[in-house]
Amino acid sequence: MPSLLRRVKSKMFIFAHRRTLTLLDGEYGSVFKGRSLDFDELRAYVPGDEVRDIDWKATARHGSPLVKRYVAVRRHSVLLLVDTGRTMAAEALSGESKKDIAVQAAGVLGYLACRHGDDVGLLHGNGTTTRYVPPRSGEEHLERLLQELDASVGLDGPASSLAEQLDYVLRYLKGRLLVVAVADEFMPDARTEGLMRRLRGRHEVLWLTVRDANLTPVADKGATNSMDVGTGQGIPLPLAADSKIQAAYEAAMVERGEHRSSIFRRLGIAEEQTSGSADLLPAVFALLEKHRSGAPTARGAAGGGNCAG
Repeated sequence: MPSLLRRVKSKMFIFAHRRTLTLLDGEYGSVFKGRSLDFDELRAYVPGDEVRDIDWKATARHGSPLVKRYVAVRRHSVLLLVDTGRTMAAEALSGESKKDIAVQAAGVLGYLACRHGDDVGLLHGNGTTTRYVPPRSGEEHLERLLQELDASVGLDGPASSLAEQLDYVLRYLKGRLLVVAVADEFMPDARTEGLMRRLRGRHEVLWLTVRDANLTPVADKGATNSMDVGTGQGIPLPLAADSKIQAAYEAAMVERGEHRSSIFRRLGIAEEQTSGSADLLPAVFALLEKHRSGAPTARGAAGGGNCAG
């Protein structure tokens, strides 16, 4: 069985110079800066302690100043939260399979975590099944995660429903995690948005969107009838080639993309978009930088899907 992690590493070194990889390492490490301390105990205040470390409620009960003592967290847990419903078997904007882009994205982020000594886990699924693999360290473990992802997506699989996976995290996973979600350009409904808000309140959350293919046909590229694999609905090529229909479609996609981006901004979740393997590393770098700077705005507009979800 070919190594998916080796393939990910090869593409990383093809598309990135050593300096870029160093910058990626630095951005990944900065995600935890200032968030890598766990509460240990309360102790009496002594001159020189930070005033902001005083536990005022405990101080009121005790009658004298008490400060919180923290210990550094040496190893973090990263959870790759990936949609493996059938929409991920469709094409991305680049023409590659969205599944292949998701596997590569999970490999890049998992590899960065391994380089920093962190544990990596996986939670993936669709509307009927959710599968969880607890975080562990090491590249062999990461390879198993990537192989599982690769084998879990198919056009004949159940429909996507990321709300089920978000609900699983909130119900069953304890402790603070760095959750990296990888999905396509689905539009969160009210329930999903509520789950995303709760997830953001409990964990560090980063969101990487794999852009859908464009349903607008291009005649000189041998276009065929387009179909949404999520619904089975499509647009016949002669109808989709009509200029008025194309203009209306493009306008609708721009409006949809702006609305979708506003949801992430409102929730305070850093989101970035990738069209395919060629721009994946810049997208990961921008996502990590965006999360560090606290500016969760998405770039790019939403597209449709040529055999898309």
